[in-house]
Amino acid sequence: MNEIVFYDTLRQGLWVSVIMSTPILASALAAGLVVGLFQALTSIQEMTLTFVPKLGVMVAVFWISMAFMTETLTSYFTGIVVPLIAGG
Repeated sequence: MNEIVFYDTLRQGLWVSVIMSTPILASALAAGLVVGLFQALTSIQEMTLTFVPKLGVMVAVFWISMAFMTETLTSYFTGIVVPLIAGG
């Protein structure tokens, strides 16, 4: 395997990780904004109020998007990594 193939495979793997993490990170951002707005409006400054809703939203989005993540990772491995391993 030459360097070009290695770096191209690495680049595609990093892009797959970005695509897979986008739903969870976007939901955490949205939940953080909503909770932050709620805290600013009510003057409640409780640290657990920011952590628990974000964690709940992230778990829910992870559960919902598990099929998408599995399909993305499987297509990356079957399309790119396995042929490289099989081809030598």
